[in-house]
Amino acid sequence: MNALGKLVRTTAFKLSFAYLVIFTIFAFVTLGYVAWSAQRLLNDQFVSTIEAEINGLAEQYRNGGLRRLVNVVDRRSRAPGASLYLVTTFAGEKIAGNISALPPGAIDQAGQFETAYSRTDDAEAATSNAIVRVYLLPGGFRLMVGRDLEERARLNAVIQRAFGYSLLFIGVLGCAGGWFITRRVLKRVDDMTETTRVIMAGDLSGRLKVAGTGDELDRLAHNLNDMLDRIGELMMGMREVSDNIAHDLKTPLTRLRNKADEALRTAKTPDELKVALEATIDESDNLIRIFNALLMIARLEAGNAQEELADFDAAEAVRDVAELYEALAEEAGVPLEVTIEDDLPLHGSRELLGQAVANLLDNALKYGATGSGESERAITVTAKRANGEVLITVADRGPGIPEAERAHVVERFVRLETARSRPGFGLGLSLAAAVARLHGGTLRLEDNEPGLRAVLVLPRQEAPAQLPVAA
Repeated sequence: MNALGKLVRTTAFKLSFAYLVIFTIFAFVTLGYVAWSAQRLLNDQFVSTIEAEINGLAEQYRNGGLRRLVNVVDRRSRAPGASLYLVTTFAGEKIAGNISALPPGAIDQAGQFETAYSRTDDAEAATSNAIVRVYLLPGGFRLMVGRDLEERARLNAVIQRAFGYSLLFIGVLGCAGGWFITRRVLKRVDDMTETTRVIMAGDLSGRLKVAGTGDELDRLAHNLNDMLDRIGELMMGMREVSDNIAHDLKTPLTRLRNKADEALRTAKTPDELKVALEATIDESDNLIRIFNALLMIARLEAGNAQEELADFDAAEAVRDVAELYEALAEEAGVPLEVTIEDDLPLHGSRELLGQAVANLLDNALKYGATGSGESERAITVTAKRANGEVLITVADRGPGIPEAERAHVVERFVRLETARSRPGFGLGLSLAAAVARLHGGTLRLEDNEPGLRAVLVLPRQEAPAQLPVAA
């Protein structure tokens, strides 16, 4: 009973039952219309036949009088499958025909109607129904011609049986089909429910089964599996962040604590305490910058910056960042070559894109300016369109990054051994990659021969057509 109740309560069963009811009503209406049309056609044929015979017999009466009419009626009355005929006087006395009895007053009024009757050739037969027409002949005689309705009754019986069998067949087939469909859908839903229970228990490796039919349940399973993959990535990222914080922030926190302890133990004058406090503040600022960068990366990877996206010109954003770094590059003695095409429309965040370009320029200044000559130390910034995309490139002439390490350096807190002696936290490339993903693009790290070429590949937003300005 529980299984049956569960089956009946499913949405699939309710939909199947609703479709069954709708189809039954449709079949009922269709069969009813067919029956009505057939009966109407049969009645029209009866009326046409009666009308033709009435006209013919009236013509016989006009041409040959009553005797000729009686002879014709007698002859037609004896024919197999004959129609109904009756010729009477004005008082209703029978002269000829194959009708022996009619309801009282049936022949008094001229016109067409249905009535009960009995035939002369079968007196013991039960009363039958007929559609008749009474015609007044000259001289006060009456002529009745009719057709028995037994054929119509047989047609009605056939249609009623068809109704019954059709409804029975539809009901049985609908119930069987509904049960089959419901069982099939319910099994897939139960499998999904069981998988979700496993996932809720903590096993994020579980995935919903895909039947391969391409129906709505398959699409739902695909979307849920993609969502679980994304959740798994975010969970892994959280674990990585936790591990990175535990390992990479331990050193600056320890250094901060040691400096404060040393200041308490060794500082003798207010100036010495002030120097120690300034060093402590600097370490604290570094930690705050690390946490801000981590929060920004986590926010970007979680997609929480979507509400800040808008249309903007990437050329202006890159040009502004390059102008800010011109003074730093000049101070470091590094030529900064900027080549930016005009009109590079993007849909995204101007501030975040500027932060990504700034991180790439900051890395280039830190690790790329190692040569002695100007051409060996030059940093180039380019922004251009290519194949429907916007390419923003920052290239340097430094030692570069080995190809085997390029996929690894975009992770948080990852720094190459050659870069650990320089200031930094290993978050710049990770933030730039997260910004690229937010804009639907990627961050490519390529060999500049020598040096590193970092390329932000972003999908270009077509500029809307300019509307005419009203005078």
